[in-house]
Amino acid sequence: MSSKEVKSALKSAREAIKNKEFKDALKHCKAALKIEKNNYNAWVFIGLAAAELEQPEQAQTAYKKAAELEPNQLLAWQGLTNLYEKSNQTDFKEELPEMYLKLMEFYESTEKQKWYEVCKKLVELYYQKQKHLEVARAWNKLIKLKQEENVEKEELYQLWIQMIKLLGDGQESQDNEIQQQLLGAFENALNLTFKIPSEDHQRLSTEYITYLSKLPHEEVKLKAACESMVCLYPSLTFPLEFLSLHFIDKGNYDEDAVNCYSRLLEMDSSSGPGHIGIGIKAFKENNYQQASDSLIVGKLTSLLVSHPDIAEVYALRGNIHFQQQEYQLAEKQFQKAIQLDPSSGNYHYFLGMVYWYMGEETRRDKTKAQTHLLKAAKLDAYLGPVFRYLGHFYRDIAADKVRARGCYKKAFEIDRHDAESGAAAVDLSMELDDMNSALAILKSVTEHASAGTAKWAWLRRGLYYLKINQYTQAIADLQAALRADPKDSVCWECIGEAYLNRRGFTAALKSFTKANELNPESIYNIYQIAAIKQTLGKCKEAANEYMQIIKRKEDYVPALKGLGECYLSMAQSALKDYLDGRAVCYLEKAMQYISRAVQHRPDLSCLWKLLGDICTQIHVVSPTRGNLKMPPLPNTSNSNKQVQNLNKIQILKMGGRFYGRALKLLPESANIWCDLGINYYRQAQCVFINLGENGINEILEKSLQCLKKSVMLDSGNHYYWNALGVIAMYKFYNFAKNALLAVIYFCFQNVVAWTNLGVLYQKHENIELAHKAFKVAQSLEPSYVRCWIGQALIAEAVGSYETMDLFRHTTELSVHTEGVKGYAHWVCSTLLDKSNRNSELYLYNIVQMNAISSAQVALTKYTERIQIDAAAFTMLGYLNEHLNLKQQAVKAYQSAFQILQTTGETEKLIFALRNYGRSLSTIGHYNQAIQAYTSTQLSDLDDITGLALAYFKSGLLQESITVYEKALMLAKTEKEKAYILVSLALLEHKQKKVDGAKTLLFKCSMLKEPAIESLLSLCALGLVNRDATLATAALNEINKRVNQKDAVYDRCLLLCAIFALQGNNAGVQKQLAKAVHSHPGDPMLWSLLSRVVPQYYPKNSKGGIVAGSVACHFSLTHGKKALLYSGVNQLAAGVHSGKSQSNNALKTIQKVALLCPGNTHILFFYFTVKAAGAFQSSLNQELDQWSVCQAISGLKQAGQNSEAESLCSKVLSIQPEQPPLYLLLRQIQCEQLLHLQKKLPEVVLEELKKAVMSNFASVSAWHWLADVYKSQGLMVAAVMCYRQSLQVASQQGNDSGKLSSLLRLALLGLSLCMAHISDTEWKDLVQEATGEAMKIAYSPLAVLIQALLQFCIKMGARETRRLLERVVYQPGCPDSIVSVARWYLLRHLHAKNDEQLIDTLLDHARDHSDSRLDAFYKKLCSSS
Repeated sequence: MSSKEVKSALKSAREAIKNKEFKDALKHCKAALKIEKNNYNAWVFIGLAAAELEQPEQAQTAYKKAAELEPNQLLAWQGLTNLYEKSNQTDFKEELPEMYLKLMEFYESTEKQKWYEVCKKLVELYYQKQKHLEVARAWNKLIKLKQEENVEKEELYQLWIQMIKLLGDGQESQDNEIQQQLLGAFENALNLTFKIPSEDHQRLSTEYITYLSKLPHEEVKLKAACESMVCLYPSLTFPLEFLSLHFIDKGNYDEDAVNCYSRLLEMDSSSGPGHIGIGIKAFKENNYQQASDSLIVGKLTSLLVSHPDIAEVYALRGNIHFQQQEYQLAEKQFQKAIQLDPSSGNYHYFLGMVYWYMGEETRRDKTKAQTHLLKAAKLDAYLGPVFRYLGHFYRDIAADKVRARGCYKKAFEIDRHDAESGAAAVDLSMELDDMNSALAILKSVTEHASAGTAKWAWLRRGLYYLKINQYTQAIADLQAALRADPKDSVCWECIGEAYLNRRGFTAALKSFTKANELNPESIYNIYQIAAIKQTLGKCKEAANEYMQIIKRKEDYVPALKGLGECYLSMAQSALKDYLDGRAVCYLEKAMQYISRAVQHRPDLSCLWKLLGDICTQIHVVSPTRGNLKMPPLPNTSNSNKQVQNLNKIQILKMGGRFYGRALKLLPESANIWCDLGINYYRQAQCVFINLGENGINEILEKSLQCLKKSVMLDSGNHYYWNALGVIAMYKFYNFAKNALLAVIYFCFQNVVAWTNLGVLYQKHENIELAHKAFKVAQSLEPSYVRCWIGQALIAEAVGSYETMDLFRHTTELSVHTEGVKGYAHWVCSTLLDKSNRNSELYLYNIVQMNAISSAQVALTKYTERIQIDAAAFTMLGYLNEHLNLKQQAVKAYQSAFQILQTTGETEKLIFALRNYGRSLSTIGHYNQAIQAYTSTQLSDLDDITGLALAYFKSGLLQESITVYEKALMLAKTEKEKAYILVSLALLEHKQKKVDGAKTLLFKCSMLKEPAIESLLSLCALGLVNRDATLATAALNEINKRVNQKDAVYDRCLLLCAIFALQGNNAGVQKQLAKAVHSHPGDPMLWSLLSRVVPQYYPKNSKGGIVAGSVACHFSLTHGKKALLYSGVNQLAAGVHSGKSQSNNALKTIQKVALLCPGNTHILFFYFTVKAAGAFQSSLNQELDQWSVCQAISGLKQAGQNSEAESLCSKVLSIQPEQPPLYLLLRQIQCEQLLHLQKKLPEVVLEELKKAVMSNFASVSAWHWLADVYKSQGLMVAAVMCYRQSLQVASQQGNDSGKLSSLLRLALLGLSLCMAHISDTEWKDLVQEATGEAMKIAYSPLAVLIQALLQFCIKMGARETRRLLERVVYQPGCPDSIVSVARWYLLRHLHAKNDEQLIDTLLDHARDHSDSRLDAFYKKLCSSS
């Protein structure tokens, strides 16, 4: 029984340790020990728990007890080792090597890798304690074990190098064994060097020789090593210098030594050791002259001979050697100087400096330097540099920061300009947390510093204030530092950091920009610039900055992450504006760059979270657009694959996996758990749209669990509670309610929580509480659109008249799908109710508030995102019809019809077909309209009459009559029958059955409620058949039945027509004048008056001019025609340019041409007006020239080139100064030469160029010359001609000429690109030309050229399809351009094998009677 209790207690202890409840673990362990005192696991658990509770002595006792109980068990020894490693107690550290040795005994035969790790720790510990012999032995054993495993040579090489570094310190105190170990390490490393000669081998050989030179008994190895290095590196003087110094120290001047000195001088004539060796050799041989010349003493030598007791001479000579870095010679000279003058502090300082910089040995051991520096300080307490170097010694060597600071302070007090000492004193004071002393020094400097000085002090004080978050003071000090050195990029970086921490982003941006200018190689500055721009919301600019970093360093993860965040932010902004296509592109780019970052740093959870955020963002987009390209990622399902194209649900699932990877790295992150829960919620939404409620319960349960986990981890975050409440709404009312109330408890001002609470109440039909919740939300944040939508839905539910106002307000705040659809529904409902068109409510809600346009724009965005809502498309089509957007209405109705085809809802499908058929009729697609109408059974009168009208418009008169007769049978009211009878009468007249038409119209007029249209038609019938009696009778009947204010224009027009039929022209003018006086505000009457005056009463043309002007003033729509009539009146009145330069017929016609470029009458009037100009003589001459040119052009077009050339030559012989005729003659002659299909000689081309130059201002002439150059293959010359024509047109202000030149340039470049000429110049030419053309005016041809260029570059790209579809489906494009675009679009779709879009394209071609596309498609299919 006791055994079970022990096990239970140990299990409880293990669970408590796992949950970090260490006190409970101790209790359980003690309980186990009461039963079983020698339980090994209990003692180990006590050690672990005590260590975590910071009770090291108890932990040590427990572990030792466990180790004594079972010394062969590893666990206690590991725990004891970990305890010693973490503790800073000295006695623990002393025992740590024994622990490592014990662990190495366990690991040596079982786990070699752990043995290596422990061995390295042991070596590091020995190295810190300067136990070099133990270091050498342990490391040597490690290398032997590696050699036994046959590891790579490179790894062995690195191990020997590491041994050299470990044993390199403390060479003065090394015993023989260490020396031999180090020599062996050098030799093995040299033998294992991979490449000889190389820089690594050279450096290692240098260190080897340097070490050998310190070992007197290794002269043989030294000599051999130097000789070997000389052979491998013949240009280096280093080995010879070392060998020479060795010979000099040994007093060796034999043949080998002299040979060494000579070779050294041959390589470096100024070498000190070489001269010294040769000089001493000459001195021993009594060759004093050579000795004197060789020794580096110069004039000092003579001084030394004449005044051997002057210390200054030796000191000077020592300084010379010191400056030449000949430290050993300098040492001897300064020692001699000290012997002569031992009281000089300067000489001790100089000798201390020699020892400070002398050799590797003295550099590591600065004891000699310290000794002499201390003597110098005692002898002369005012030598500032002495104290500075003493400070260096105590700081860098002795690690005594207190003494070092005192020395630096002393040096700075002696010399207030010693910036190095002052800076070091401040730095050490800060390290010692003595901020008062540091600030005192800095204050003393800055208070007395003049402007632009003491940079070091200002900089350090600025950094101190930056560290303690006093950013204003930090900025002031850093600015003072910049005054001292405005070119210091580090100062600019520091002040940028200060501004950034103070949230002064603009100033920080300027500072980092300046730092980047001073140090353009710094990536940090560019990164900060990008990060600030990203913070300021300038994501596009930030992305450009990040791209600069990535171009320099492709694996710079912060830049890749920042770039991904920028594109994610831009995608979110685009989604907010309902620009879903652009958002998807941004998300793909974000995915691309974050994936690259993950490949470099898969251990960063933030990168995986970002990938999850990117994938989750796609939930908003329509499934047809929600496809992303997923690049390969490490340790995922796509790790070894190429780029995958995933659909919306796959992307959302991948986002969940990414969040999972982030949670593996950071499992306690509440934020990531919340994001994962929201991702599951989005997955459930997507599945619900496709499958309904089947299959979402499991996903929602996962979502709920994730949100619960996030709330457990961070229960104070209201965002998590809010998300939990939203997801719980699906099934758990009380749970959701409590979660949302918890949010409100945490933060009463949380408008989102109040809104969600209102939605919850509304969902469960608690209208009153929902209204109160929404009301609170509105008061907290009036601009939050969702609470307004909730109120609108409540108002709709209770039947409030404010419903439409509330929905309209939601669309004014922002675009939201619920608000948009609700508003559109109410607008359409109001429009369908025709009984209230004159009510104040209708005028306000629809007319004054511009409801139709607002609802249409918002609903267009809605349908772009939600493409499965047939009702929304139907409403959009209805609104487009009201706005006279016929093509858009057809597309909307067609979308609704296509959606309903898959649902099986018959009634709605029939309704959609009727709408589709009606809209097709409005754009002239009558055959398709008939097909739509006849595809379902028609029962509604409007649909039947619509079918009849479609038959009529398509020329099927008999079918139209049959359908109208069927409609007549179904008509219920007299007015409906009247309209149908009028339509039948029109059909009878169309068939030239005048009597039948009269009979039907008379029958219509006999009804109880006759339509006024029947009488109007009867009157018009009389006028057409020149039956004035019938027309007059019908008009009199009209006047009896209608109000005098109704149909004024129609009645006036008919009456004028009757007068004209009767030949009463004056009556026409009088009747119209009378009508205008009765109705002066009607622009149609003024326009009609201006129209009839020049035809029927030209004497009063001036009045016609005034009438046209009045019509223009009242209405631009009618004013366009009235302006043309005014020009005719001016022409009739003789108002031409000779009488008025500003207001004449020519100016008026030119205005009309600008307003109505498609009016075919303008050209006739234009030439008529030109012929009536004031400058009759010059005009006659121009007409003569024009006539001759037209005659010659006519002969040329008729193929009579010889007659045309003869006529041209004859005219030029009479009037030679006619450049146009000269050019025409050359064109005729050139055409004859081109027909021979021979290359034109240079002489001919030069003549053609002269002819064009004589017509320099003619755009068409330059175009013709360019065409000639193209035919000769001179493409560059052709480009120059087109550019010249463009310049001429620009100078003339001729936009059409500019447009023509640009398009011709683009076509030229396109032809070369499509010929696969690999030169980017032509591609750039096309893009430049089309871009400039589009700036002048929208040109379908320019768009087509851009599309064809993209097709040529990359046929299968998405951009290719977008550009071609823009041409094909853009209304108003010429048929020829659309036809060409269809061909290339068909080739693109055929290559992509997109059958659905191909069928759509073929249907579009059939609708526009483009039968050739079907034939082309068949050829494509047969060829493939």
